[in-house]
Amino acid sequence: LRLSETWSHNVEGGTIMNTIDNNEFMILNSIIYKIHTNPDFAAMRKELLEQLKMIIDFDSAEFHLSRGDGSISLDSGISYNSNASLDYSKAYEHIDYSQGILGTGSSMVYRETDLMPDEKRVQTEYYKSIYEVNNWHYSLQLVLAYDKRFLGVITFYKNKGKEDFKYADIFKIQLIENHLAYRINKEQEAASKNKDKVSVEEAVEQFGLTKKESDILDLLVKGYSNKEICDKMVISSNTVKKHILNIYRKLNIKNRVQLLCMVKEP
Repeated sequence: LRLSETWSHNVEGGTIMNTIDNNEFMILNSIIYKIHTNPDFAAMRKELLEQLKMIIDFDSAEFHLSRGDGSISLDSGISYNSNASLDYSKAYEHIDYSQGILGTGSSMVYRETDLMPDEKRVQTEYYKSIYEVNNWHYSLQLVLAYDKRFLGVITFYKNKGKEDFKYADIFKIQLIENHLAYRINKEQEAASKNKDKVSVEEAVEQFGLTKKESDILDLLVKGYSNKEICDKMVISSNTVKKHILNIYRKLNIKNRVQLLCMVKEP
């Protein structure tokens, strides 16, 4: 059985057909799986760029997230083979002629040359400030959005002397864009909820917890069961229950669900 995906692209009245071969299909499948399952969000983003290099020809890449406040301002970034400062692109947000696309609230994949003729593009301040100094010429961008909210952008660069990105490259990126947007949205939602929570250390100081209660609270928010806490601390089940009830009383809560809504995981 041959695994393949075919995509057609209409251009100037014609149709371009692109097929993903078995190896590319398996790599994409692995990428999508790790997007959803890698608990380390930063590591997932870094590995994503490394794996995409296996099926798309690019020399450098930058993966920037939005600030999560609904604006199109960029925040944390991860690079692949880029000597540019991660804040470097942020400094030129105001002159990037693709900024209007970031504010549409839609995910999309496009080449810079699809926006502007190459001879005009190389004359822009943005090209001279970002591309020329890094020996880049062509780029492919994945704009990520979820529920009409901008989430981030990945830009893939090719050095001068190479050919432009192909329609097949756009297709491969399109296959992961919804998965990636979903994961980023979940991470930003969790970060937003976590913002109002207190740390274990803050809870200990604020509510006057004892050393034993502090240790048990730390294990509770890490997901340990009562039995696992008994084994870890070498104390009886009744002693654990007593300490947990004291923690609930001091925090003015009734159960573990309320605890996890109040105290963030270390």
